[in-house]
Amino acid sequence: MADEVEQQQTTNTVEEPLDLIKLSLDERIDEKMRNDRKHRGRLFDCYQHLNKILGDVEETVTTIEMDEETYEEIYKSTKRNIPMLFVRGDGVVLVAPPLWVG
Repeated sequence: MADEVEQQQTTNTVEEPLDLIKLSLDERIDEKMRNDRKHRGRLFDCYQHLNKILGDVEETVTTIEMDEETYEEIYKSTKRNIPMLFVRGDGVVLVAPPLWVG
């Protein structure tokens, strides 16, 4: 019995940042990327350097356009659904459970 408790404690131990993300395996996560992209999807796996495999992904791309008459910035968001996505970690700015990302 004591061995089971000790084993559970070691499997949930966070020793490095990647361990914290691995606690969210098979959960939905949000991530902010470079170039004003956001992903929301189910985390299937996470590798070294924050490379990830996400499923059922909703990607949001925000672009800023300038109105030629008023010179005001116009923000436009485009969304698309992707069944499976490999995310290269060097483009990741932030990874969080969905409630954390604004």
